[in-house]
Amino acid sequence: MDLGLKGKAAIVTGASRGIGRAIALGLAEEGCDIALCARGSERLVEAAKEVEARGVRALAVEADVTKAEDAERLVQAAADAFGRIDILVNNVDGSVAADSDEAWQATFQTILLTAVRATRLVVPHMQRAGSGAIVHIASIWGRESGGIPTYNALKAAMISHAKMMALELAHQNIRVNSVAPGSVSHPGGSWWRRQQEDPEGMAQFVRQNIPAGRFGTAEEVANVVVFLASDRASWVTGACVNVDGGQSRSNI
Repeated sequence: MDLGLKGKAAIVTGASRGIGRAIALGLAEEGCDIALCARGSERLVEAAKEVEARGVRALAVEADVTKAEDAERLVQAAADAFGRIDILVNNVDGSVAADSDEAWQATFQTILLTAVRATRLVVPHMQRAGSGAIVHIASIWGRESGGIPTYNALKAAMISHAKMMALELAHQNIRVNSVAPGSVSHPGGSWWRRQQEDPEGMAQFVRQNIPAGRFGTAEEVANVVVFLASDRASWVTGACVNVDGGQSRSNI
Protein backbone atom coordinates (compact mmCIF):
# COMPACT_ATOMS: atom_id res chain seq x y z
CA MET A 1 0.00 0.00 0.00
CA ASP A 2 1.34 3.42 -0.95
CA LEU A 3 0.94 5.67 2.08
CA GLY A 4 1.65 8.84 0.12
CA LEU A 5 4.57 9.89 2.29
CA LYS A 6 7.37 10.00 -0.27
CA GLY A 7 9.08 13.38 -0.37
CA LYS A 8 7.49 14.66 2.84
CA ALA A 9 9.49 15.91 5.81
CA ALA A 10 8.99 14.83 9.42
CA ILE A 11 10.28 15.80 12.84
CA VAL A 12 10.51 13.03 15.44
CA THR A 13 11.48 14.02 18.97
CA GLY A 14 13.15 11.55 21.30
CA ALA A 15 14.28 9.67 18.21
CA SER A 16 17.59 8.11 19.24
CA ARG A 17 16.18 4.83 20.59
CA GLY A 18 13.07 2.80 21.28
CA ILE A 19 9.73 3.94 19.94
CA GLY A 20 11.08 7.23 18.58
CA ARG A 21 13.82 5.52 16.60
CA ALA A 22 11.34 2.96 15.24
CA ILE A 23 9.00 5.76 14.13
CA ALA A 24 11.83 7.61 12.39
CA LEU A 25 12.84 4.44 10.56
CA GLY A 26 9.23 3.58 9.68
CA LEU A 27 8.66 7.02 8.15
CA ALA A 28 11.98 6.79 6.31
CA GLU A 29 10.94 3.45 4.82
CA GLU A 30 7.98 5.29 3.29
CA GLY A 31 10.20 7.97 1.77
CA CYS A 32 10.11 10.75 4.36
CA ASP A 33 13.07 12.96 5.11
CA ILE A 34 13.53 12.94 8.89
CA ALA A 35 14.76 15.47 11.44
CA LEU A 36 15.64 13.49 14.55
CA CYS A 37 16.34 15.02 17.92
CA ALA A 38 17.56 13.72 21.26
CA ARG A 39 19.73 14.97 24.10
CA GLY A 40 22.62 12.54 23.53
CA SER A 41 24.63 12.72 20.34
CA GLU A 42 26.07 9.20 19.98
CA ARG A 43 22.83 7.24 19.62
CA LEU A 44 21.27 10.11 17.71
CA VAL A 45 23.97 10.03 15.04
CA GLU A 46 23.61 6.24 14.78
CA ALA A 47 19.85 6.55 14.30
CA ALA A 48 20.34 9.24 11.65
CA LYS A 49 22.69 6.94 9.73
CA GLU A 50 20.03 4.21 9.84
CA VAL A 51 17.52 6.67 8.42
CA GLU A 52 19.88 7.68 5.62
CA ALA A 53 20.40 4.01 4.79
CA ARG A 54 16.72 3.98 3.75
CA GLY A 55 17.55 6.38 0.92
CA VAL A 56 16.22 9.60 2.44
CA ARG A 57 17.75 12.66 4.07
CA ALA A 58 18.36 12.72 7.82
CA LEU A 59 19.05 15.68 10.05
CA ALA A 60 20.37 14.91 13.55
CA VAL A 61 19.73 17.77 15.97
CA GLU A 62 21.09 17.37 19.49
CA ALA A 63 18.52 19.22 21.56
CA ASP A 64 16.67 19.24 24.85
CA VAL A 65 13.17 20.20 23.78
CA THR A 66 12.10 20.91 27.35
CA LYS A 67 13.97 24.16 26.62
CA ALA A 68 12.10 26.62 24.40
CA GLU A 69 15.22 27.74 22.57
CA ASP A 70 16.15 24.15 21.67
CA ALA A 71 12.66 23.40 20.36
CA GLU A 72 12.77 26.54 18.21
CA ARG A 73 16.21 25.59 16.91
CA LEU A 74 15.01 22.08 16.00
CA VAL A 75 12.01 23.27 14.02
CA GLN A 76 13.96 25.98 12.23
CA ALA A 77 16.75 23.56 11.36
CA ALA A 78 14.24 21.11 9.87
CA ALA A 79 12.55 23.83 7.84
CA ASP A 80 15.90 25.12 6.58
CA ALA A 81 17.16 21.63 5.67
CA PHE A 82 14.04 20.31 3.97
CA GLY A 83 12.12 23.41 2.95
CA ARG A 84 8.95 22.09 4.55
CA ILE A 85 7.52 20.36 7.63
CA ASP A 86 4.68 17.94 6.96
CA ILE A 87 4.74 15.69 10.02
CA LEU A 88 5.52 16.09 13.71
CA VAL A 89 5.74 13.18 16.13
CA ASN A 90 5.94 14.23 19.78
CA ASN A 91 7.66 11.32 21.48
CA VAL A 92 9.62 12.85 24.39
CA ASP A 93 8.77 10.97 27.58
CA GLY A 94 9.66 10.89 31.25
CA SER A 95 8.08 11.37 34.66
CA VAL A 96 9.08 11.74 38.28
CA ALA A 97 7.53 9.30 40.75
CA ALA A 98 6.84 11.72 43.58
CA ASP A 99 4.08 14.04 44.74
CA SER A 100 6.15 17.18 45.19
CA ASP A 101 5.68 20.39 43.27
CA GLU A 102 9.05 19.74 41.66
CA ALA A 103 7.98 16.29 40.43
CA TRP A 104 4.77 17.62 38.92
CA GLN A 105 6.54 20.54 37.29
CA ALA A 106 9.28 18.35 35.81
CA THR A 107 6.76 15.87 34.40
CA PHE A 108 4.64 18.70 32.99
CA GLN A 109 7.69 20.17 31.28
CA THR A 110 8.79 16.83 29.81
CA ILE A 111 5.55 15.18 28.73
CA LEU A 112 3.09 17.96 27.99
CA LEU A 113 4.87 21.24 27.38
CA THR A 114 7.33 19.72 24.90
CA ALA A 115 4.40 18.54 22.77
CA VAL A 116 2.45 21.78 23.13
CA ARG A 117 5.47 23.88 22.21
CA ALA A 118 6.56 21.77 19.23
CA THR A 119 2.99 21.73 17.91
CA ARG A 120 2.77 25.51 18.14
CA LEU A 121 6.06 25.87 16.28
CA VAL A 122 5.25 23.56 13.36
CA VAL A 123 1.69 24.71 12.70
CA PRO A 124 2.70 27.83 10.71
CA HIS A 125 4.81 25.67 8.39
CA MET A 126 1.90 23.28 7.88
CA GLN A 127 -0.51 26.16 7.31
CA ARG A 128 1.69 27.48 4.52
CA ALA A 129 1.83 24.01 2.97
CA GLY A 130 -1.94 23.56 3.25
CA SER A 131 -1.76 20.31 5.20
CA GLY A 132 0.01 18.47 7.99
CA ALA A 133 -0.15 15.63 10.49
CA ILE A 134 0.81 15.68 14.16
CA VAL A 135 0.93 12.61 16.40
CA HIS A 136 1.44 12.62 20.17
CA ILE A 137 2.84 9.45 21.76
CA ALA A 138 0.71 9.11 24.89
CA SER A 139 -0.03 5.93 26.87
CA ILE A 140 -2.90 3.68 27.83
CA TRP A 141 -2.35 5.19 31.30
CA GLY A 142 -3.57 8.49 29.89
CA ARG A 143 -6.90 6.82 29.09
CA GLU A 144 -7.54 4.95 32.33
CA SER A 145 -6.06 4.62 35.80
CA GLY A 146 -2.60 3.08 36.08
CA GLY A 147 1.03 4.02 36.37
CA ILE A 148 2.23 6.75 38.68
CA PRO A 149 0.06 9.85 39.25
CA THR A 150 2.33 12.35 37.50
CA TYR A 151 2.64 10.17 34.39
CA ASN A 152 -1.05 9.28 34.30
CA ALA A 153 -2.27 12.86 34.62
CA LEU A 154 0.11 14.37 32.08
CA LYS A 155 -0.46 11.63 29.50
CA ALA A 156 -4.21 12.30 29.87
CA ALA A 157 -3.52 15.98 29.30
CA MET A 158 -1.48 15.10 26.20
CA ILE A 159 -4.42 13.16 24.72
CA SER A 160 -6.73 16.08 25.52
CA HIS A 161 -4.37 18.54 23.85
CA ALA A 162 -4.28 16.42 20.68
CA LYS A 163 -8.08 16.33 20.59
CA MET A 164 -8.52 20.06 21.03
CA MET A 165 -5.82 20.92 18.50
CA ALA A 166 -7.46 18.52 16.04
CA LEU A 167 -10.72 20.45 16.32
CA GLU A 168 -8.98 23.81 16.04
CA LEU A 169 -6.89 22.89 12.99
CA ALA A 170 -9.24 20.59 11.05
CA HIS A 171 -10.45 23.33 8.73
CA GLN A 172 -6.83 23.95 7.71
CA ASN A 173 -6.30 20.30 6.74
CA ILE A 174 -3.96 19.70 9.67
CA ARG A 175 -4.73 16.49 11.52
CA VAL A 176 -3.75 15.80 15.14
CA ASN A 177 -4.00 12.37 16.74
CA SER A 178 -2.48 10.49 19.63
CA VAL A 179 -1.29 6.93 20.06
CA ALA A 180 -1.52 5.12 23.40
CA PRO A 181 1.00 2.28 23.69
CA GLY A 182 0.67 -0.38 26.33
CA SER A 183 3.71 -2.13 27.80
CA VAL A 184 6.40 -2.13 25.11
CA SER A 185 9.80 -3.78 25.47
CA HIS A 186 12.79 -2.55 23.50
CA PRO A 187 16.53 -2.77 24.26
CA GLY A 188 17.46 -0.27 26.93
CA GLY A 189 13.85 0.53 27.82
CA SER A 190 12.31 0.20 31.28
CA TRP A 191 10.30 -2.94 30.52
CA TRP A 192 13.33 -4.55 28.86
CA ARG A 193 15.45 -3.81 31.92
CA ARG A 194 12.83 -5.37 34.18
CA GLN A 195 12.81 -8.46 31.98
CA GLN A 196 16.55 -8.81 32.46
CA GLU A 197 16.34 -8.28 36.21
CA ASP A 198 13.24 -10.39 36.92
CA PRO A 199 12.27 -12.59 33.97
CA GLU A 200 9.81 -14.74 35.93
CA GLY A 201 8.14 -11.72 37.49
CA MET A 202 7.75 -10.10 34.08
CA ALA A 203 6.40 -13.33 32.59
CA GLN A 204 3.78 -13.37 35.34
CA PHE A 205 2.98 -9.70 34.66
CA VAL A 206 2.35 -10.53 31.00
CA ARG A 207 0.12 -13.49 31.86
CA GLN A 208 -1.96 -11.37 34.21
CA ASN A 209 -2.17 -8.15 32.19
CA ILE A 210 -1.67 -8.60 28.44
CA PRO A 211 -4.16 -10.86 26.67
CA ALA A 212 -1.92 -11.09 23.59
CA GLY A 213 0.59 -12.93 25.78
CA ARG A 214 3.68 -10.79 25.20
CA PHE A 215 5.09 -7.30 25.39
CA GLY A 216 4.64 -5.06 22.38
CA THR A 217 7.49 -3.89 20.18
CA ALA A 218 8.55 -0.40 19.21
CA GLU A 219 7.96 -1.28 15.57
CA GLU A 220 4.32 -2.19 16.26
CA VAL A 221 3.74 1.27 17.71
CA ALA A 222 5.63 2.86 14.82
CA ASN A 223 3.45 1.13 12.24
CA VAL A 224 0.35 2.81 13.65
CA VAL A 225 2.05 6.20 13.86
CA VAL A 226 3.22 6.00 10.24
CA PHE A 227 -0.33 5.22 9.13
CA LEU A 228 -1.77 8.13 11.11
CA ALA A 229 0.81 10.47 9.59
CA SER A 230 -0.07 9.33 6.08
CA ASP A 231 -2.66 10.33 3.51
CA ARG A 232 -4.34 6.97 4.08
CA ALA A 233 -5.56 8.35 7.43
CA SER A 234 -7.00 11.51 5.86
CA TRP A 235 -10.34 11.16 7.72
CA VAL A 236 -8.76 10.39 11.09
CA THR A 237 -8.25 13.33 13.41
CA GLY A 238 -8.76 13.83 17.13
CA ALA A 239 -8.45 10.08 17.70
CA CYS A 240 -6.45 8.24 20.32
CA VAL A 241 -5.44 4.77 19.13
CA ASN A 242 -4.45 2.08 21.63
CA VAL A 243 -1.55 -0.17 20.63
CA ASP A 244 -1.51 -2.56 23.56
CA GLY A 245 -2.28 -6.21 22.74
CA GLY A 246 -5.56 -5.91 24.63
CA GLN A 247 -3.92 -4.62 27.83
CA SER A 248 -6.22 -1.65 28.43
CA ARG A 249 -9.65 -2.13 29.96
CA SER A 250 -11.52 1.05 29.09
CA ASN A 251 -14.53 0.87 26.75
CA ILE A 252 -13.79 4.41 25.54
